[in-house]
Amino acid sequence: MPQFDPRLTPTRYGPVILGAAAITLSAVAGAGVSALLNHAPARKVAAVRSAASIKALEHQAFVEAGARPGLAAAETVPVQVRRGETLEAAVERTGVGSEEARIIVRTLAQAFDTVNIKAGLAFQAAVAKPRNRQGPAQLVGLSMKTGPASTITLSRTFDGALKLRELEEQVREETTVAQGEINGSLYESTMKAGASPQLTAQVVKLMGAKLDFSRDIQAGDGFRLVFDRKLTESGRTIETGRLRYVEIDAKGKTTKFFRFAHDGQEDYFDESGKNTKGFLLRTPVDGARITSSFGARRHPILGYTRMHPGIDFGAPKGTPVYAAGDGVVAESRWAGGYGNWVKINHNGGWSTGYGHLSRFVVRAGQRVRQGQVVAYVGSTGLSTGPHLHYEIWIKGKKVNPKGAKVPQGGTELSGAQMAAFKAEKSRIESSLARAAIRSGHPQMASLDLRGRAR
Repeated sequence: MPQFDPRLTPTRYGPVILGAAAITLSAVAGAGVSALLNHAPARKVAAVRSAASIKALEHQAFVEAGARPGLAAAETVPVQVRRGETLEAAVERTGVGSEEARIIVRTLAQAFDTVNIKAGLAFQAAVAKPRNRQGPAQLVGLSMKTGPASTITLSRTFDGALKLRELEEQVREETTVAQGEINGSLYESTMKAGASPQLTAQVVKLMGAKLDFSRDIQAGDGFRLVFDRKLTESGRTIETGRLRYVEIDAKGKTTKFFRFAHDGQEDYFDESGKNTKGFLLRTPVDGARITSSFGARRHPILGYTRMHPGIDFGAPKGTPVYAAGDGVVAESRWAGGYGNWVKINHNGGWSTGYGHLSRFVVRAGQRVRQGQVVAYVGSTGLSTGPHLHYEIWIKGKKVNPKGAKVPQGGTELSGAQMAAFKAEKSRIESSLARAAIRSGHPQMASLDLRGRAR
């Protein structure tokens, strides 16, 4: 168990403050054990909303923390609520007595619901053990994150009363540019630059249409992302929003995609105003491997050779299956050996089929967009294990999905839409240029898309 050291200075003010501000309660310095045992009425303090106030409170907490007569130096105890455990039982695991745990939880109940809690709820407690090691530990402070930008702390005053503080940082929204060099994978590099897992997955999916990640991208290649985010006063990102722009330098050239809203929907376009997505996805399921190709084969269940009119992708049961392209669901039903089955009709006489599904989430007649989840991988029908059976038709004839000459061109903007796209493109490029000039190519910078770098 780490010893609580008041000389240490944390680097963040948000959630970390709880571990520090909680110790404010240790203004008990100089008070005896009897004062700690004297459970005076709880005091609730107004919420602290200013980052400067939070910093001052944190500093005060560390300055006032110290050893008290009869008690050893305070130690910090991290706790996570276990499955089926009450908050009171979790507090007791810090070493305090059952009566004190009840009082602590009753005080915390003034700020949040202490009954309907979930496993995994985390908090930090600072406790001081008797020097003679006789009896339970005494609570010095407790801190708990209750929201993306909010925390609560519980501390003891000099007279032994419990003081409850609600700490909340202001949250603002901004458009941000994150950039850097690729070291390791593109996913790892963009994450290090400040992108969220969801945003990074979107970048990988977009770039997958233009780049082969195993061959085209080399260490030292550069990238830039522009996205919306919400962050606290102290600069901690709590939510990332839309990806507005992505740029990757690889293979001696720069690939750029811009987000643009048109006809009531949002898509990504290259510099010329051409939609980034192809007509059909090459693989309608993530992280899958081909387990059986198109052509004649010996059926693993029926035992004789017959035509296998599609490709099988091995993947765990429940893996999402995506619509390979925009279209209308023609079938969503049980189909004998295919098990649960979905068929989608696309433009130009193209259709795609998805078999052996554990379940589908679309119905016949429903319009779907490329990349939309339509079903989940399963092992229904004539199947030896979980996988997706994928088929493609062109004008009613089944073709090999791997070699099919699928149209690659997406929507191309023109007229008024092209003019609006060029204006949006110009705003993003001007803001990126200003951010680079003012900030010297930072890893992260705030952008003002009205034309001014912040």
